[in-house]
Amino acid sequence: MKKIKKVLLYVVIVAVLFVISAVSYVTLALPDVGKPEDLKIAATPQRIEHGKYLVTHVAGCVDCHTQRNWAKLAAPIDTNRLGAGGEVFDDKVDFPGVAHVPNITPYHLSSWTDGELFRAITTGVKKDGSVIFPIMPWQYYSQLDREDIYDIIAYIRTLKPVTADYPATKLDFPLNIIVHTMPQKATFSKKPDPKDTLAYGKYLVQMVACRECHSQADKGNLLPGLEFAGGRAFKMEGGTVKSANITSDKETGIGNWTKEQFVARFRLYQNMILPPVKKGEFQTIMPWLVYSGMNTGDLESIYTYIHTLKPIKNTVVKFKAD
Repeated sequence: MKKIKKVLLYVVIVAVLFVISAVSYVTLALPDVGKPEDLKIAATPQRIEHGKYLVTHVAGCVDCHTQRNWAKLAAPIDTNRLGAGGEVFDDKVDFPGVAHVPNITPYHLSSWTDGELFRAITTGVKKDGSVIFPIMPWQYYSQLDREDIYDIIAYIRTLKPVTADYPATKLDFPLNIIVHTMPQKATFSKKPDPKDTLAYGKYLVQMVACRECHSQADKGNLLPGLEFAGGRAFKMEGGTVKSANITSDKETGIGNWTKEQFVARFRLYQNMILPPVKKGEFQTIMPWLVYSGMNTGDLESIYTYIHTLKPIKNTVVKFKAD
């Protein structure tokens, strides 16, 4: 009996040492995406202008990195603090921990090199080597054209510095360990000619990260077979909003929408006086005001690509009050 107990003790000790070694490797050796590139991006007027368009209307950087007024329909961003961060993700929105969206104005990023910014945007690894939780869709940006990322960085450098500091992200166990395995090396692509509306639309859908919000997920993993079919739940004060089915299903998706209707939907809130939203009333997480500034050709290309997606029948109840 003593011999059996002794063997069991050894087994437990070995198992504990294995776990400690595995955790140490994951937290100390990962992520491993390589060092930042030695980049110096020329801040030409053309780069800055195109970068501004991408940041403010397509990639949606300012949507997350600027506080939104959730007391109004469509939650407009505070344009006086563009890029200053401050939105909070916590248990109130079913987030596994607490994350304060960081400040991306020059106040915070002036010490970052272009290469460090480029690595962060495309691999999810910060200047100090820590991981950016994929609320920020760097896994989508990692497949874009390098030149578009350069333009985004050039414009971000021109934002008005806003003094604002926030606590570091704290994730619940075991996600605080698993997160170290998430960053991956980028696999860039070449931006298609806008005249090829199908290919270009696919590229834009990648940049906007439509799939991420318009697909259901389980513990952060998108459910296969339901891509773009909507139904992903977003908890907010007063209720839960679910993303729309944007496949070409004619009953539950947007299969009956014309190109003109699609573009008009994005323009809907552009000049509207946004009404107040009380707790328990319908609210949308979709940043309509950000995307409303997308040019018509880009919206039409997105429409063209989306209408090639497999129709998926999935009825979505858009909002449910608590």
